[in-house]
Amino acid sequence: MTNPVRHATPLDPTAIVDWVFDLDNTLYPRHCDLFSQIDLRMTAYVARLTGLRRDEARRLQKRLYRDHGTTLNGLMLEYHIDPHDYLTEVHDIDYSVLEPNPLLGEAIAALPGRKHVFTNGDVTHAKKTLAAIGVQEAMFFSIFDIVASDFAPKPERRAFDLFVEAHTITPDRTVMFEDMPRNLETAKQMGMTTVLVTPKPDREHKAEYWEIAGRDAPHVDHATDDIGAFLSRLFDK
Repeated sequence: MTNPVRHATPLDPTAIVDWVFDLDNTLYPRHCDLFSQIDLRMTAYVARLTGLRRDEARRLQKRLYRDHGTTLNGLMLEYHIDPHDYLTEVHDIDYSVLEPNPLLGEAIAALPGRKHVFTNGDVTHAKKTLAAIGVQEAMFFSIFDIVASDFAPKPERRAFDLFVEAHTITPDRTVMFEDMPRNLETAKQMGMTTVLVTPKPDREHKAEYWEIAGRDAPHVDHATDDIGAFLSRLFDK
């Protein structure tokens, strides 16, 4: 059985009002490799936009991602693209690679308080992802996407401020689940409890080191490689 890989002060679920979940590589395991499809489509988009060869376009895409939080944000800032066209194109993918996870759905449904999806993707992608993993969209109070954040991506403070304002979030009564340590730093600065979702150690994945580095950073309160198990254990006596 997979166990959480780190614990800080035990998390009291009765003290939490809002449960915030990232989407990609958080509500499904990174080794499912759904995001690699998006990654390839982003590279193809950059290649068509710039006329660069694929290898050059990929280097540019990754530089935009590192420098600006998302490839989309970098393309908007440096190339002034239409974000809606981009989102439609890069999310034209095959969701059948995701496996249903009814136990995760049950664990999320059992949580007291409100549940949110907070994603750098868009609402359409979030809904298709939730459907593929068998987690009912209706159990979430909100899906706060990149459009709702005015295209400011996590970890930018503006994205978090807009999310908090939109749903009257009280940070010190909120817990956030996320697969990228750098995206949890802002959450922690605002007073949220943070849970890092790490890749499973026995499964291959394609994450770059800088994407998942920082598991032991002080802004990470808890870490787990099984989000469903982590949630279920919150109610163990």
